[in-house]
Amino acid sequence: MRLKPFALLLGFSLLPGLSVAAEKTVYGLNEYVRISELDLEVAAKLDTGAKTASLSARDIKRFKRDGETWVRFYLAIDEAHEHAIERPLARISKIKRRSGDYDPEEGKTYTARPVIKLELCMGQTRRSIEVNLTDRSAFQYPLLIGSEALKRLDAMVDPSLKYSAGKPGCSSDAHSAE
Repeated sequence: MRLKPFALLLGFSLLPGLSVAAEKTVYGLNEYVRISELDLEVAAKLDTGAKTASLSARDIKRFKRDGETWVRFYLAIDEAHEHAIERPLARISKIKRRSGDYDPEEGKTYTARPVIKLELCMGQTRRSIEVNLTDRSAFQYPLLIGSEALKRLDAMVDPSLKYSAGKPGCSSDAHSAE
């Protein structure tokens, strides 16, 4: 009989955590993502161990336009993406290098990558997120979504699932949360 009040108290103490979880959407390890401004739908890997999001790009060049720094790049996904894309530079991200990627002559333990803002739709959720540009053509997924973007998407990741949100279904008139 003494255990019942304790179990009840323990159960009530867990309720605030459940309300936070109820507001989040559960996604799988891989999900389809729509990037309307690039006319692109891709399979993405959701990676809670990565901090930032990365999009596969090649021939990345910075340039000035009206006194602002912009980035010109090509998608490194397939031959269908042969036109240049230009976006304002949001910032430069310093990505920690893996031990096998470290060049002692260069002396840098990080790689500097340009970051742009893109509006993503995953499931029914549309958000503006920061994405760094790097050539991911050696990887299976051209888009990696890291923990910062997952927070913005109010996402929880269940690695036992894949494509649980289905095809992106954001309405065209929906606005993104900044």
